[in-house]
Amino acid sequence: MLTTIMYVTIYVTDQDRALEFYAGGLGLEKRIDVTGPDGRFLTVGVPGSPVQILLWSHAAGAGQPGGADRDGAPGPLILESDDLRKDFEIMRSRGVTFEEPEPEDYPFGVRVEAVDPDGNRISLRQQRKP
Repeated sequence: MLTTIMYVTIYVTDQDRALEFYAGGLGLEKRIDVTGPDGRFLTVGVPGSPVQILLWSHAAGAGQPGGADRDGAPGPLILESDDLRKDFEIMRSRGVTFEEPEPEDYPFGVRVEAVDPDGNRISLRQQRKP
């Protein structure tokens, strides 16, 4: 029986640059950084969460799939915040690029889309409190 999600993969062209964005910009923690027979295995994660994001070096896979509807589709990764507007300001001060000038209110809560150096969209969300 399956028990948890171990890894999700984000394709990047430069792992050091991606690490700076995900750890330095978004504030995720570096978890694993080893070189193996298939290349560098580099992961980051939200502090306290068991799920790890694998920053896999594969230039052809970086960015959004061809023909993706940028207005309707979320990014390949959705991260949740308990205070998105505050986190947005912190991330913006660290140099994170966003698609919108400010987080936007939606029926489900608050949302804003960040963009990593390879063009991967990262959806940041805050759920509406009942």
